[in-house]
Amino acid sequence: MQQKQTPYTRYQVQHHIGIVEFFTAQHNSMPAAILADLAKTINTAANDPNSKVLILKTGGEKSFCAGASFDELLLIQNEEEGRAFFSGFANVINAMRKCPKFILGRVQGKAIGGGVGLAASCDYTFATTEASIKLSELAVGIGPFVVSPAIERKIGTSATYELAIDACNFRTAAWAKEKGLYAEVFNTIEEMDKAVLELAITLAASSTEAMIEIKKTFWTGTEHWDQLLPARAAISGRLIVNEDAKSYLASFKKWK
Repeated sequence: MQQKQTPYTRYQVQHHIGIVEFFTAQHNSMPAAILADLAKTINTAANDPNSKVLILKTGGEKSFCAGASFDELLLIQNEEEGRAFFSGFANVINAMRKCPKFILGRVQGKAIGGGVGLAASCDYTFATTEASIKLSELAVGIGPFVVSPAIERKIGTSATYELAIDACNFRTAAWAKEKGLYAEVFNTIEEMDKAVLELAITLAASSTEAMIEIKKTFWTGTEHWDQLLPARAAISGRLIVNEDAKSYLASFKKWK
């Protein structure tokens, strides 16, 4: 019998490079506890004087992040519970944008829904050719309301709208790079990790004050996200308990 893998969120620092990592056995899907831990960990890393640059990564090799945990979506009974769950994504994205340090994204595999939002919220994102993307929310009876501001900021309205409407099909890593979500795409994880580390080392030796001011400048205009993203979470919370969503989730439970 295969041993069940325990989910985790970790933060460690080596040579002024902070590594934030999370993992769940379900393709790195995100339950409420992981979302809360991740937001808290990013805030901790943001205030840690020992790190100058951060790397966001997930465990495993096949999936970067499958978005919201379907197991927890099945348990949501009312709008308030739904709002609280999706507020977890809002808290993570807001923690990332307000973090004064550059966050380098390491996307080793598929990113779906909230996973695309995480990749978009990084300041510079590396990926492999296996890192295709999909916004699957409409297929669940909701929409990418919380993550779309971060995604639209990176790839524009047209490309974000395309992803939101065609919710059942993946776009390739090459497509994501062309649109600006990924800065660099590599054939192997090893090649990607080498590039991530090289940039992280360079940034760790760079001016802290200059990096803070650069990040602040490029995130100007997002200050209202403290109000916007929780409001978007409320929309998802309302829709996840409607009949369409319940029907899809019931079908999903039967497939399981």
